Amino acid sequence: MSAFMMSITPGIPSSSSSSSSQSQTVTSAPAPTSLPVRTIPGAYGWPLLGPISDRLDYFWFQGPETFFKKRTEKYKSTVFRTNVPPTFPLFLGVNPNVVAVLDCKSFSHLFDMDLVDKKNCLVGDFMPSVKFTGDLRTCAYLDTSEPKHAQIKNFAMDILKQSSKVWVPELTANLCTLWDTIDADVTKDGSASYLIPLQKCMFKFLTKCLVGADVSNSPKIAESGYAMLDRWLALQLLPTVKIGVLQPLEEIFLHSFAYPSFLVSGDYNKLYKFIEEHGKEVVNRGQTEFGLSKEEVIHNLLFVLGFNAFGGFSVFFPSLVNAIASDTTGLQQRIVKEVRENAGSTLSFESVKDLPLVQSVVYETLRLNPPVPLQFARARKDFQLSSHDSAFDIKKGELLCGFQTQVMRDENIFDDPETFKPDRFLENKELLNHLYWSNGPQTGSPSTSNKQCAGKDIVTLTACLFVAHVFQRYDSITGTSSSITAVEKAKQKAV
Repeated sequence: MSAFMMSITPGIPSSSSSSSSQSQTVTSAPAPTSLPVRTIPGAYGWPLLGPISDRLDYFWFQGPETFFKKRTEKYKSTVFRTNVPPTFPLFLGVNPNVVAVLDCKSFSHLFDMDLVDKKNCLVGDFMPSVKFTGDLRTCAYLDTSEPKHAQIKNFAMDILKQSSKVWVPELTANLCTLWDTIDADVTKDGSASYLIPLQKCMFKFLTKCLVGADVSNSPKIAESGYAMLDRWLALQLLPTVKIGVLQPLEEIFLHSFAYPSFLVSGDYNKLYKFIEEHGKEVVNRGQTEFGLSKEEVIHNLLFVLGFNAFGGFSVFFPSLVNAIASDTTGLQQRIVKEVRENAGSTLSFESVKDLPLVQSVVYETLRLNPPVPLQFARARKDFQLSSHDSAFDIKKGELLCGFQTQVMRDENIFDDPETFKPDRFLENKELLNHLYWSNGPQTGSPSTSNKQCAGKDIVTLTACLFVAHVFQRYDSITGTSSSITAVEKAKQKAV
């Protein structure tokens, strides 16, 4: 199941900023220009046949990256019409027609809440059954115009504010346990598969920080809680994700129908009851200070914990480890020097702000490996969308789809975009205006008036803490996105 987690697409809502007035300028789309107006190229094909053909290309014959790249080349445009899964036969209520927006300029329209609506389109026109979340639409599926959105997002941002007191010590304590496990496995077997230990580490850490609950209070949750979340996430996202199982088995059994929630309802109910019993302080605050019902609080807590935070870190951290542990250019030695000289002996949010190289490595990993590859939004009204070279008329109700993996390789913005450059954001901080992993630019401010990840800042700080912790402990590590094959213990400690 953890292998599946490496390919799912959740993002992470939770942050410290709560201003609703800051977001409009940083997330607005480009101003109208004098670019030539072009008819949107591409087509949806014959009913049923067109969507099926595109689905097979997307999942089987090409894969998502080639799917979008080939169509960009075919139409000589980063904006075009196509279909994205899921589709026929058992998704009759789902409309696969989208307008793809695949450069930074056109993609930025997805974050202008005057132009687009985010209601029920987190993963496209398909929406997993609300029975996965207690018959409630959680915040991720709400548009900013819905009153509950502000209530729940304010609650999510408050969770982060309250958790900041314990975030760093809980993280470092759990990371010590994680790397002790990896050390033991490398010593014993010569290598260590770290995906499951990482998920256990992040589940325990995030449950304590976000929910205020210690998983050791329930042996069952402590042992299997991470796997319960994996299964819950998997059943919701299977129709939309390429897994890599032998075809045509993947198409027949994973992409042809939505799995029912009752298959994981037992796990979900156990997690619900655990939060109800052991997260009472956070649950009560959601009720008394934010006007939410107990059910709304717990189901949204589970979504933030499982879909956003745990799911997001489960995808992001292996990419980060791979980028650093597989490097052969001397990057690790440079990180060691920066961490030992600037981070101090005790890590904190403030100390990692003095690690510009580490920050740039984190940003570059997010650019090349965004935890949420696909972003969607529906046109709230007719408007004109612009790419770098053309303008296009978008009609109210059309679904826009951005594939971030290609958007973040926009050669008009990023020099040598296919290459991992650890110094990229160190040399040019203006590029942060175009780093969109968080459902908005890295320079943006999460608020109740936008859909930007509430934890945009704490996520990147946590990643910096993760890297700094590693290189306080080790002089070097060798490995991939799933395993560590060698570690060299630090000979010199930070001062």
